Amino acid sequence: MPRVRYLPLAPIGRIIRDAGAERVSDAAVEALERYMEKFALEVGRQAVSLAKHANRKTVSGEDIDLAIKTVWKA
Repeated sequence: MPRVRYLPLAPIGRIIRDAGAERVSDAAVEALERYMEKFALEVGRQAVSLAKHANRKTVSGEDIDLAIKTVWKA
């Protein structure tokens, strides 16, 4: 069964090119997409946990900011 992709590949290739690459392989784009997706999913999980801890159903920007700080250090 193919993996579900949440992030489009073309913008990821542009990000790598904007970082200075002249050429970017499909494998490079797909690898970065996998890591970005894992990171975003973990940030989302942490943010949901923070919102629940505060007895809220809505995840706020502040929850995302705090979650990123937590996940980034891991």
